[in-house]
Amino acid sequence: MNLRSNQVRRWATLACASITLFLAACPGVAKTIKTQEHALRIVEIVGGLEHPWSLAFLPDGRMLVTERPGRLRIVKDGKLEPQPVGGLPLIAAQGQGGLLDVAPHPRFAENRLVYLSYAGPGAGGIGTEVARGRLIGNRLEDVQVVFRMKPKSGTGRHFGSRLVFDGKGFLYITLGDRGEKERAQRPDDHAGSVIRLHDDGRVPADNPFVDRKGWQPEKYTLGNRNMQGAALHPQTGELWVHEHGPQGGDEINVIRPGVNYGWPVITYGVNYGTGTKIGEGTHKVGMAQPLHYWVPSIAPSGMTFYTGDKFPRWRGDLFVGALKDQMLVRLRLDGEKVVSEERLLKRKLGRIRDVRQGPDGYLYLLTDENDGALVRLEPAEQ
Repeated sequence: MNLRSNQVRRWATLACASITLFLAACPGVAKTIKTQEHALRIVEIVGGLEHPWSLAFLPDGRMLVTERPGRLRIVKDGKLEPQPVGGLPLIAAQGQGGLLDVAPHPRFAENRLVYLSYAGPGAGGIGTEVARGRLIGNRLEDVQVVFRMKPKSGTGRHFGSRLVFDGKGFLYITLGDRGEKERAQRPDDHAGSVIRLHDDGRVPADNPFVDRKGWQPEKYTLGNRNMQGAALHPQTGELWVHEHGPQGGDEINVIRPGVNYGWPVITYGVNYGTGTKIGEGTHKVGMAQPLHYWVPSIAPSGMTFYTGDKFPRWRGDLFVGALKDQMLVRLRLDGEKVVSEERLLKRKLGRIRDVRQGPDGYLYLLTDENDGALVRLEPAEQ
């Protein structure tokens, strides 16, 4: 009996070790994480993505995922369709640029329109562009460019590129300063601005600078460094964005027409390498203060307000993906004030490029890696 008992124990130990290795190595297997409010399961839906940048949901349950090298992918029934979507515009995958955000039109079920932001080539170099096309089968048809950033330049940095529809027929595009900081204060330059358009690319008559000589009429703000997260507040309908700061000074801002958000005249960041002051300090009359900022940087990318029912104690919180320290940041809000912060999943998944709430109430994340993944966060307590 003792011999038999020892054999059973050895078998059980080997079995447990095998299961542990399986759970650690196999995609799609849930991992449980404890947080302040909820216990989570991390479920990988799709792996093998090359630097995925953005995620969007279609009414029929399919998901669209962009890969920065220039591919638009479809995820159907939890599986990655083998062939990328055809018919995309000409994309320049250079530095931080490439295929970036994707957003279905609010009336996609009727018009089949999908919008893409990307680095597009042209006179002077490359710059952020936005095109739309009808998704017919596995191809975009009737593709037209609705916005081209002017002027283009040769740098490979700070394309911004989040796309948000506001429910009133307007499309917002976030842009970076292209790594040339002085451009964010120039009235005749799109760089370092939020752009506001009609869904067909026309300039709204009530844009704040539309009648001002020497100003680009598409501009809605100025003084932004590199906005890679944007979402509508679920109660107010206002656009919230975050932007990368230089070695500190990442910001969250509420976007309002005609406001100067200060970069590079004011910032909570400092020069790379030297740590010296940038501009005139942290405050200046006529320039907005951020709602919230991080020092040191977290390198934010992707953002969503949680409004679902799967995580009831998170309802109303703001979630921000972070490339640095590879984490998801949860912010508890009181109006336009951040009252607490929790840092989740630190170094458990990789660089989190995008965070979205799905129609099912779960949170979805993209990891910006050579072998990136689409994962879903589910409550472990259900």
